[in-house]
Amino acid sequence: MSRLTTHLLDLFHGRPAEGVLLRLCQAESKEILVEGRTDAAGRAVCTPRGKGPLAAGRYELVFAIGSYFAQGGVALADPPFLDEIVIRFGMSGTTDPYHIPLLVTPWSYTIYRGR
Repeated sequence: MSRLTTHLLDLFHGRPAEGVLLRLCQAESKEILVEGRTDAAGRAVCTPRGKGPLAAGRYELVFAIGSYFAQGGVALADPPFLDEIVIRFGMSGTTDPYHIPLLVTPWSYTIYRGR
């Protein structure tokens, strides 16, 4: 059972990506486990409140990045090149924390598993 966090960095503006709408879902059923926004530092805890750590399984983190950049005044195509970024990943059920940083621009992104 693990704890999950994320950290978004807006490389276009050179700052943390504050206020990005995100959701964590079970990958197969699409059941929404967590919905929220990144804080002023671009961080969010994605472990469901009151339900304990996440069990082994496959999950999706979905980031509403198109609306984030549009609200930030970036001129985007219609539809935007990146609207929602979906990161599909597995968790092994260990007690190790999972941290998924997302480095993003309106046209690209990079993720990795951090600690």
